[in-house]
Amino acid sequence: MYTIIDVETTGKTNRITEISIFKYDGNSIVDEFTSLVNPETEIPDYITALTGIDDSMVVNAPTFAEIASDIQQITEGCIFVAHSVNFDYNVIKGEFNRIKMTFRRKKLCTVRLSRTLLPNHRSYSLGKLCNDLSIPLTDRHRARGDAEATVKLFELLLKQENANSIFDKFLKANSRQATLPAHLPDDVFNGIPEANGIYYFRNKKGTIIYVGKAINLKKRVLSHFYSKKPKELDLCRETAHIDFELSGSELIALLMEDAAIKQHFPKYNVASKRLPKSYGIFTYTDRQGIIHFAVNTTRLCPSPIQVFYSQRDAVLYLEKICAIYELCPKYCNLQETIAQCNHYKIKSCKGICSKKESIALYNTRVKKACNTIAESTQNNTIKKPGRYEDEVAFVRIENGVYQGYGFISTEICIRHEEELTPFLIRQKDSIDAQRILRKELLNNADVI
Repeated sequence: MYTIIDVETTGKTNRITEISIFKYDGNSIVDEFTSLVNPETEIPDYITALTGIDDSMVVNAPTFAEIASDIQQITEGCIFVAHSVNFDYNVIKGEFNRIKMTFRRKKLCTVRLSRTLLPNHRSYSLGKLCNDLSIPLTDRHRARGDAEATVKLFELLLKQENANSIFDKFLKANSRQATLPAHLPDDVFNGIPEANGIYYFRNKKGTIIYVGKAINLKKRVLSHFYSKKPKELDLCRETAHIDFELSGSELIALLMEDAAIKQHFPKYNVASKRLPKSYGIFTYTDRQGIIHFAVNTTRLCPSPIQVFYSQRDAVLYLEKICAIYELCPKYCNLQETIAQCNHYKIKSCKGICSKKESIALYNTRVKKACNTIAESTQNNTIKKPGRYEDEVAFVRIENGVYQGYGFISTEICIRHEEELTPFLIRQKDSIDAQRILRKELLNNADVI
């Protein structure tokens, strides 16, 4: 038994304004439930222009809570069928969640079924598909009109060769058919590898609407389709194609993602409107002549010797420097308001805080640490795994400026860093790229 369903909603808020359900036994319609629904919120003008449903039409209509039992009853024991089923199913499930009721049904999508059983159509939107197949469609964008046309389409699908086996395949518990976006061909998803990289969601026009990065591309892409968040549902509903690029490592994937977002400004990527707060490591000399390290915002220390984009990262880096150069945690501002240092982790102080070491010897090590910090931001080549077994990847920083990344065959012998230049894929430096690289350098024990 099937229930073939269509809903009209308020748009972004996804509250139902109209619902139509046809109960179908495989041969004929055996029951119907159609009703306007009071969404308990205003209907936007653009939705009224599309559906013809306005606030005055639903003001005296029942709320979803008042018809929930009717919907439960007519769909009980039936397979939930809709054109782009994830949208209708998740909207209805969301309404049930609001009233603390559970709604769970097996699903079939007539878009995905049509792609398999009725191939080679230019479009699988309900209107264009019905026009191609001479299926009458009246009251377009009204729940009953669209649901009735979907019934006719479903009848046609049932009559196709291999329909039974295809239906069974789509209904299997582990099948992804009811999870993937309706407009996304199976072979596109199946072609996504389980590897590091970035991915692009595109709409029907080919426009990039979302960019993401992943350690496992296939797993991450699939997670979007399981999400029930309104933003994810809207994203999946628009997705018609997915492209990807391999990166070989998470670091390069992060850099690729940042560059792609800045280039394409995808509608579903929420770009930060504020510059990230930055923190600097700086030095000052006290009245005794002892050089201190400290961390503060770059707004308050305009000439830092190192910049970070989180206070925690700056402190962790300073702890590392303090331990390597046997400096005093007290004079590195890692401990305050104490006479002598007793840091829980750093035990390498030679006694400057208890007058057991001369100021001159201590300051010599501080200056060496300063030089190391300054040099670490100037020129760096970070090596990473390549996209394939026979290549390696690298990220290049010159004079403190991010230059880009590249990939090179393991068969090529590189003796000097200058020889990497022909393989460099140049990128624009940015605050976000610097933030990504600073975190990588902080976590890399070989780079100080």
